[in-house]
Amino acid sequence: MRGEVPVPLSEEELRALEQMERALVQEDPKLASTLRGTNLRRAAQRRAFLSVICFLAGVGVLMAGAIGRITVVGILGFVIMLASATIGLAAIRGGSSTHKPVVRNGQQQGSMLDRFGSPWRRRHGDEA
Repeated sequence: MRGEVPVPLSEEELRALEQMERALVQEDPKLASTLRGTNLRRAAQRRAFLSVICFLAGVGVLMAGAIGRITVVGILGFVIMLASATIGLAAIRGGSSTHKPVVRNGQQQGSMLDRFGSPWRRRHGDEA
């Protein structure tokens, strides 16, 4: 795909894709929901929640190492905190960036087609 310039879709192709999307929603709403990212959002929320719990456990391990003057345990607690914070922030950022609707002409457009095309529009300055 490197070096290739993607061609924007014509109006007819856009209508056909929107029609296919509507048909998919009617035939299999669960699959359409998965493609829209609702299950991904729940998974990101779960990861963020678990990372908070792990972060608090890391604080406990760090404090136990500091109180007991056991350096290795303190370092382990810090590593647990660092890893859980990294995973939590990734879950929060990843989860929120995929679910922002595209705003066009003052109206929110939340279809799959818009979400698939939004990286292209951001990259090329809304030319397409």
